[in-house]
Amino acid sequence: MAGNKPGRPGARKTKKGPTKGSGGKGRSSLEGRGPTPKAEDRAWHPAGKRKAAQERYAAAGGKPKPKPANAGRGGSRSPKQSDDTEIVTGRNSVLEALRAKIPATAFYVAQRVEMDDRVKEMLSIATHRGIAVLEVTRPELDRMAGFDGVHQGVALKVPPYEYAHPHDLLEEVIDRGETPLFVALDGITDPRNLGAIIRSTAAFGGQGVIVPQRRSASVNSAAWKTSAGAAARTPVALASNLTATLKDFKKQGVFVLGLDGDGDVALPELELAERPIVIVVGSEGKGLSRLVAETCDQIVSIPISAATESLNAGIATSVALYEVSKRRGL
Repeated sequence: MAGNKPGRPGARKTKKGPTKGSGGKGRSSLEGRGPTPKAEDRAWHPAGKRKAAQERYAAAGGKPKPKPANAGRGGSRSPKQSDDTEIVTGRNSVLEALRAKIPATAFYVAQRVEMDDRVKEMLSIATHRGIAVLEVTRPELDRMAGFDGVHQGVALKVPPYEYAHPHDLLEEVIDRGETPLFVALDGITDPRNLGAIIRSTAAFGGQGVIVPQRRSASVNSAAWKTSAGAAARTPVALASNLTATLKDFKKQGVFVLGLDGDGDVALPELELAERPIVIVVGSEGKGLSRLVAETCDQIVSIPISAATESLNAGIATSVALYEVSKRRGL
């Protein structure tokens, strides 16, 4: 019979007439997923993790930290923190740093640099110490040296400067049987002045420089450069409170001499040069601060021409150190 006619093997039977729709089974895939959750409501988002941490902190009895005013969209991002390494430039500075075995991480040499004896020695030291030697272009060295830096074709990447402690510095000098001669800076904020003072201290037999923790220049690349390498062999100590440090030095028998244009003793008439002393130098504009001036045993002035108002801090320090070293027979 026609109705019992077998179908073809593998054929699909379909019904004639209008077919029904999906019944809404595919509708959900066409619909949106709703509003995007806030960043702080997403567990995997940094804002969500921060919110969860604040909630745990609050549950433990602490007060949740307020949300930063610039957080969220439109807020400014905090700048990336760079590492604290310094770039030492200049042939004398780099060579002295390498000789002093400063734990450098990279030595940069300009392409087609003039190979004098200093550069050859730098390459030899860097190679033997396993310091990476990198050949770079002069424009790249210009960028590393900064706007007013002079690199002379070489640069050295060094870690942050390690300051000494003032009392440790004094004890080491006394233990060596030497007569203490230090320079302390009061309000010197120019690192080039600091570098020049470090260089003069080393040249005239001083054993170290003391800088306050606040409102003072630090031993950075500019100070390294100006010191012409003296920063590698002349320690710089960091005082949390300069006045208190000077008072402690006085208890140890060290005389405190302040340099000021209105001093009560002229430098040629100084009688304490052969004693243990620390010379305190103030800024060129403001001079010594009141508390530091009151702590000094003597205020010493340098005779200069009336046509000259004052001396640069670095030059004044050099003159005073020269006078002291001359009286000590150095």
